[in-house]
Amino acid sequence: MTDLKTFDRLESEVRGYIRSFPTVFESAEGHTLIAEDGTRYIDFFAGAGVLNYGHNNPRLKQKLLDYVEADGVVHTLDMASVAKRRFLERFEEVILRPRGFDYKIQFPGPTGTNAVEAALKLARKATGRQNVVAFTDAFHGMTLGSLAATGNAAKRAGAGVPLANTTSLPFDGYLGDDVDTIAVLARNLEDTSSGLDKPAAVIVETVQAEGGVNVARFEWLRRLAALLAEHEVLLIVDDIQVGCGRTGPFFSFEPAGIQPDIVCLSKSLSGYGLPFAIDLIKPHLDVWNPGEHNGTFRGHNPAFVTAVEALSYWQDDTLKKEVEAKAETALERLESIAASHPEAGLEVRGRGLIQGLVFGDPALTARVSEVCFENGLIIETAGPKGEVLKLLPPLTITEEALTEGLDIIESAVATVLAGERQETLEKELA
Repeated sequence: MTDLKTFDRLESEVRGYIRSFPTVFESAEGHTLIAEDGTRYIDFFAGAGVLNYGHNNPRLKQKLLDYVEADGVVHTLDMASVAKRRFLERFEEVILRPRGFDYKIQFPGPTGTNAVEAALKLARKATGRQNVVAFTDAFHGMTLGSLAATGNAAKRAGAGVPLANTTSLPFDGYLGDDVDTIAVLARNLEDTSSGLDKPAAVIVETVQAEGGVNVARFEWLRRLAALLAEHEVLLIVDDIQVGCGRTGPFFSFEPAGIQPDIVCLSKSLSGYGLPFAIDLIKPHLDVWNPGEHNGTFRGHNPAFVTAVEALSYWQDDTLKKEVEAKAETALERLESIAASHPEAGLEVRGRGLIQGLVFGDPALTARVSEVCFENGLIIETAGPKGEVLKLLPPLTITEEALTEGLDIIESAVATVLAGERQETLEKELA
């Protein structure tokens, strides 16, 4: 029996994932998490997208160990360091230059919400406008600025103050397939009586991960970028969870052929789970005064070191092709699971190695996740009501482990739906 008494006694009630995965983890390797009692779990969660290259990736780990052993500087605020120079040069060489991207790089602090906060502040400063448009079901972070751009009511309620200067408009498909939500945005921008204060920026996730694996079509993204350029409104892409290769290419927006004004990156940027975030800024928008935005942990050098090694995965298309192949495997299996249970009305959606299995009843989703955990698979739920079972395995997961995890999902879905049918039958007979 797992002993969680220390956590129950000392840790805040705000803790969340421990309630879904009630065990004490001790070690991890690749796609596997190991509890202190020796139980092994296949990880289809990957630290909410932090561990695209797996747990304790040996290539990254060795670089980190070498750096620490050599007494490499760990903390530098925003002073220059060899580790930061290597990261900047390597990111330019491997990511920016091959794509023809011209960006300045800002180190806003160690987490995703730091990146979003800095992006919103900069957009407002650069344009002189206050309002920002975000989308329904968006998730951009839990600090006040990013939370104002987040849709979920339960998360917004935690703010305790009004969340202002942000307008929420419908995401692609939010109003159904027959409603053109870009036309809705265009009408709001064009009509001075729409009530929409002209925004400094629009912030968007190309795939809304926490919002339920809602996928924006490439054509929708292209039209969004063109519309905003026409109205001199900045485009911010929050690529924190679905960037760094999650959908296949390094940036999730690449297949749409757009170049955002600002890009927010974090989560798997360090590649090793070390906190690290950056904003990519078109040079003409880099209007900060020195020290105008800062943070104590901008200079997290160990994260620079592991990030440099993680970028070696993107010197060619090998990992991208592997992600695409594994994504096809996951998609086929999930569609097969959905087709096997037509009475449940299951839906599959996603891109790359972020895939969602959507249930009509969120209680069933939670139960499937629970049964998966009981059988050695860690997988979370997402969506406004937790109705989506979200696959987020490491990109480097083996085909065998991916298949084994999908087998566990298939079995869990069958078990839970069979139990649901039995409950319904018993109620009818009572």
